[in-house]
Amino acid sequence: MHRITTIDMLVIALVTLVASLAGSALKSLPVLSMFGALIIALLIGMVAQFPIRRWYERGRSARVDGVRDGAGLISNKLLRLGIILLGFKLNLQILFTKGIVCLPIAAVVVTFAIVVTYAIARAFRVDPMLAILVAGGTGICGAAAVMGLSSAITVDEDREEEKQEDIMMAVAAVAIMGTVFALAEIVAGPLTGLSATQLGVVAGASLHEIAHAVAAGAAFGSVEIATIMKLSRVLMLVVASIVIALWWDRTQETPDSAGRRRIVFPWFMLGFIGASIVGSFVPGVSTIAPTLVDIAYVVLGMAMAALGITVNFRAIANRGRAAFLASFLASILLLGLAVAIAALVF
Repeated sequence: MHRITTIDMLVIALVTLVASLAGSALKSLPVLSMFGALIIALLIGMVAQFPIRRWYERGRSARVDGVRDGAGLISNKLLRLGIILLGFKLNLQILFTKGIVCLPIAAVVVTFAIVVTYAIARAFRVDPMLAILVAGGTGICGAAAVMGLSSAITVDEDREEEKQEDIMMAVAAVAIMGTVFALAEIVAGPLTGLSATQLGVVAGASLHEIAHAVAAGAAFGSVEIATIMKLSRVLMLVVASIVIALWWDRTQETPDSAGRRRIVFPWFMLGFIGASIVGSFVPGVSTIAPTLVDIAYVVLGMAMAALGITVNFRAIANRGRAAFLASFLASILLLGLAVAIAALVF
């Protein structure tokens, strides 16, 4: 309770709220729409850390600790709330009717992308935690997947700062790669000879952020199938979180002195599924679901901005290059798979 009721917590809450609302407002601009509200909020948070350090912290150790604790609390707790509320975006009735063909494709695409991205990253000697976060973001739904999967990964307290740096690097990698490939698909897509429906499937199956898939789908005149295909991948976040939590515990987590292991089951994913079920099948909820999704993005934007406030730029420069390259190469392979599936199935 003490960590919540502090001036430092209030300052960071206000800064992250402003950053999140600004991200939601700026995402409608032509160029920034390709990034989406979450990435914009992250960038604002990264910029905000400089005035916070210079004018608020001013080298005072108590305030430095307070800002770090406040940002950590927001990025951790609001992340879970945002992911749960994001479940209202998934209309299961549509996914299990119009999107029934997309669901098995999403399972194949997500599995392929995570396994291949992780393998490439590890071949480049990227540490396992950063590698799996980049793999999840590339395979599922960009920044939201990175943040969601990070909650399924447990580390010792002395590695918590490293974990935050890895989250930041993974988010940056998938955001940049997703934007690059979205622009590439929009420009080159019409030259491939694929139909509008096929191009929409390719966008939904290969691009990282929901904003990327929607933007590309709109450019092709097939935004509905692109969105359904993308949301089918988002649904895989639940299964991926559980599988990765179990895998991390078995392969990476170190038992304590009593020989016990700390597995953290991502319980908030049950809330995500619950919100999807309620929004899809409970009468009347569908009318307020868009508002709840808007709140989800505000909350997630605050979590992203809080992450940006604590980012270590030097660590990204030193450790992030191999992760970026791994995401780039995996994105090429993912695009190839998506094109092949679209051509064969649609």
